[in-house]
Amino acid sequence: MSVLLDFLKSFPPEMAVFLSAASPVFELRVAIPLGLTYFKLDVFTTFFWAVAGNIFAIIMVTFLLEWSVEFLSERFVWAKKFFNWLFTSTHKKTHKQIEKYGRWGLLTLVAIPLPMTGGWTGVFAAFLFGIKKKESIPIISAGIMIAGILVTVLMLGFNLD
Repeated sequence: MSVLLDFLKSFPPEMAVFLSAASPVFELRVAIPLGLTYFKLDVFTTFFWAVAGNIFAIIMVTFLLEWSVEFLSERFVWAKKFFNWLFTSTHKKTHKQIEKYGRWGLLTLVAIPLPMTGGWTGVFAAFLFGIKKKESIPIISAGIMIAGILVTVLMLGFNLD
């Protein structure tokens, strides 16, 4: 983790939050705590840059996924094996939710900030289940915003006073 923090320290704090939120492993679950605690950014700045980074990533991945899978799988055996594993794993984890609830299932998959959920998983699930880009991007973006709110509230503590 210290190598990652050293790398992120080389960027302005807002960009570090954006980049960590755009990554497939960390997304908002790491970006928001990082912005609030490590970089000491205010809540609104942290939330904005984390959500922006995550949405930016899912838009890029949504538009590049099909081409990337085809291009890499045709040229590299390891890529074909990787994508087969990735899509099989994603399908196993998401098929009941999306087949039963459709787009609402996709929204909750992204909105609940647990391991193996989030924007990237949402993009892969939408791709696997044939949800069109113009439909999936707003749904996944809404899920990212909800997840951002949840992570932020958990970081700040729920204070009703």
